[in-house]
Formats: sequence, C-alpha cells, structure tokens
Amino acid sequence: MELSSLLHDLHLSPSSSSSEKPLLSPSLPPITELLSRLQEKLIGASSDSETSSLIGCVERLFQTADPHWLFSPASTNQDAGWAELQVAYSSLVSAVIGSAALPLCKDDCSSLPAAAYQSVPSRAGAVCSALTALLGTLGNRGGQTGLLLTVAPPICVFAVTHFQDQVWTSSSSRAAARSLQEALLRAGGWRDSGHLLMGDGEENRGILGGVLDVLQPQLTKDLWQSCEAVKLVFAWTLLQVTRPCLSPHLPRLLPPSLLLNDHYRPENCMLGVRCLHHIVLNTSAADLRQFNRAEVLYQALFKHLYTTEAAVIQSVLSCLLDLLVVLEKPPSSLAPSSSRRKPCRHDDVLRLVLTHMEAEHKVALRRVYASALPAYIDRMGVAVCRHLRRVERVVLGYLEVRDPPEETSRLKILETLQRSIRAAWPRMACRVDALLRCLLKLLLDVSSDSELRDSVRQKLMDQTALCIKLLDGCSHGSLQLLLQQVDSSCCSPEVVRCLATVTMVTER
Repeated sequence: MELSSLLHDLHLSPSSSSSEKPLLSPSLPPITELLSRLQEKLIGASSDSETSSLIGCVERLFQTADPHWLFSPASTNQDAGWAELQVAYSSLVSAVIGSAALPLCKDDCSSLPAAAYQSVPSRAGAVCSALTALLGTLGNRGGQTGLLLTVAPPICVFAVTHFQDQVWTSSSSRAAARSLQEALLRAGGWRDSGHLLMGDGEENRGILGGVLDVLQPQLTKDLWQSCEAVKLVFAWTLLQVTRPCLSPHLPRLLPPSLLLNDHYRPENCMLGVRCLHHIVLNTSAADLRQFNRAEVLYQALFKHLYTTEAAVIQSVLSCLLDLLVVLEKPPSSLAPSSSRRKPCRHDDVLRLVLTHMEAEHKVALRRVYASALPAYIDRMGVAVCRHLRRVERVVLGYLEVRDPPEETSRLKILETLQRSIRAAWPRMACRVDALLRCLLKLLLDVSSDSELRDSVRQKLMDQTALCIKLLDGCSHGSLQLLLQQVDSSCCSPEVVRCLATVTMVTER
C-alpha cells in the first residue's frame, strides 16, 4: 500500500509525498490523527463497498506501516501521549468491529430470521483480517503492553461472537474468527482462553474485567435480548473462569446469569442454570453465603422444579445438589441427636421430586427424575426414613412400566432402592412383602421380554437380584425359605438361576 495515497484520501497528505516508505518522520502526521480520521470515515460510510474499502485500508496500514510510527505517542508528555494513543486505537477498533455488528431484534418474543444475517459473515471475515493484522504487528513488539490490553477485550468479544456455530456465521467466518482468537493469544503470550481471561499475575494480566466492561451495557434487563450473541458470549466467558478468579467478579457475573435463568424460553433458562451451576462450583461457600446470595440462587432454581421441560429439570436437579451443601449440612453427615431433626431444604427438594415422580407419565421426565434420585437418596442418608412412603410408591410404580430400549428408569430406580435399603434398613422390614412381589414380577417380565437386548436384560436381572439380597438381609434371612419355594415350572430358567444365586449367597 502507498501510505501517501491513503493520507491523501484522508486529507492528511504528508509535506513530502514523494517518499513512499512509511518511516517515522516529520512528513507523517501523528498516528492518532490518522486513526481518528479512519474512525470517522468508518462511522460515516454510506455503503457496504465503502466500508469494505476502508477496512481493507486499515488492514494494509497495519501490514505495511512502520510499527514505531504506529505505536508511538505523538505527545512529548509520555503519560498523556500513551493515554491518547490508547483511546485512538480503542475507538478505531470499536468502529471496525461495529461495521460487522449484528442486527438487533425488534422485540423479546422472537429471533431474527436467517435472512437478516445474510451479509454478516462476509463483513465479519474482513474485520477479522484487519484485526489480525493489527495484532500481528502489535505482537511483534513483544510482551503485554497497555495498548494490547486496551484493544484485547473488544477483539475477544468479537472473535467469540463469530467463531460459534450460529445463524450469523459461516464456515469461512468461523475460521477467520478462530484465527483472530489465536492471533490475540499469540500477541499477549496467553496459553489459552482461560489464561487470556484470568491471567496469572502481573506479567500476564487477564482481560476478564475488560470483557465484562464491553458486555455490561448490553446485559441489562431491557437490552440483553436485543442481540442474540450477547448471552452466548457472556456464557462462554463465564465458563472459562474458574476459582479463585471468579469470586472477585461475582457481583458482575451473577445478575446476568439470574436474568437468563428467569427467562421463559427453555434454551435461555438452561443457559442460565448452566452459568449458575458453574458459579456454585467455582465460588467459595463463604462468598456464596455473603449477602444471602446462596439463598437467592436456591429460590431461583427451586421454582424450576415445577416446569415440565425435561432438560431444564435435569440441569436444575444437578445444580441444586451442589448448592444445597453450601446452604446447609447434608442430612447424611449429621450426628445422632435425641431431639427430632427439623426438616431442611434437602427434604423440601426430595419431597417435591418424589411427589412429581408419582404423577409423571412423560417418558423423558421419568428418566430425568429416576437418574437424579439416587444421588439425593445418598445425600439424605438415614434421614430418607422421613420419605420412605413416597419412595416406596415411586419404586413400585416405576418398576412396573417398561422403558425401552435402555431401561434407564428401571435401572436407576433399582439403584435408588438399593441405596434406600442400605441407608434405612431398620425401616424396611414392614415393606419387604410389597417390594419382593414387585421385584419377582419384574424378573418374570424381563425374562419374557423379547425386545430387550441381552446386555440390558442381564443388567436388570443382576440389579433386581441385588435388591432381593439386601431385602433378605433386612428381614434377617426370612426371604430365603420363600424363594426356595418358588415353583420352577412357572418361570423361565433364567429367573430360577437368578433366584438360586440369591439363596446361595444367603446360605453362605
């Protein structure tokens, strides 16, 4: 590129235009003046072709101009000069990125059609090329500079927006955005995205605060739904940050996560729950309990237990399990006490889950509930005695219904029964008859089900046999005589062999 022609187009012609070498000399105007003029032209561009031409000029400028001129303050006052230079580059980068900005949604009820994003991938690719050229030249100066830390946050947000597989990206724009992200990591000597955001001290500072500064204005209650990409960039950013770096930024990370969690659309709700779960796992219990944050999270999550979206329920039950130990001691860890144990939040969650399980008929939800139940039974320990009637009704109801092809619900309910027996074995004797009849019927049904794969059938029979063994232990061996009286002519050889293993182990 002829630098003199660019300066002429911008009405910044050097005093000696015969020189085509981009050297730092009195003939060249201050770089801040050039950057400001480029920014003005980008903002005032009236057509896509004009914008594309200007971005191409920016790219060639960073590829060919003298780096010393590009990154040296013009002012004799070094502090003021560097501040002016950083503002100029930040403004230009924002203008360049703005030329590929996503169109805004008109309301919060629907997403934009794919046609609305038709021109975005090509513009994003050109912007990625220009910013990659800037980072390449800036990175050659070595180390992290104030200028790099100034432009890195908006560049990171832009790269994350466009390397995701979304309706506003194409394969080429995603590749360009990934290359831009890699160029950013190289320029600052960061190892990966987590290191980029968190850093590791004074030598390698992170840009999490700067990224949140860029996102914060768009993460308000009224504006976050206007741009489809904002929630995804925020979630990506949050999920890269781990302890102990997350806690200092908790006041800025928690409110947007709660906004997503409270949304009526399942995909936004699930994203919010995922963010909240990450916060719970990567924040100290003391920080979560401060200002009653943990209780706010509990109330925000508990209300989702009334939804009928299986994916949401699955995420919420997993998150609640980790949050409850922040709010209170697990019932299984409490020492024996002469006084009656007071109901706690663990009881509230388990009671509601069991109540919903009894009436649930949707297969997807039954699987989700059944898969989550064993962990909650473990957490309750002997305190599950308070819920044994509901547990028994759920076990009997779920074991009666097939769940092909993997029989997930039945297998998880058998696991639940095993853990309940081990935790509350003194209270199981009065329930042995009903449970034994159900288990024997399950053995007969499974053995005669021709649609089951052999491996699934074997798992079911093995788990059922284990439940019968545990029940026999609770009844002090009284089941042994009953099992020996089973008429082998009324059941398949598989069932007979399975019951034989139970009595054999009992006899030993």
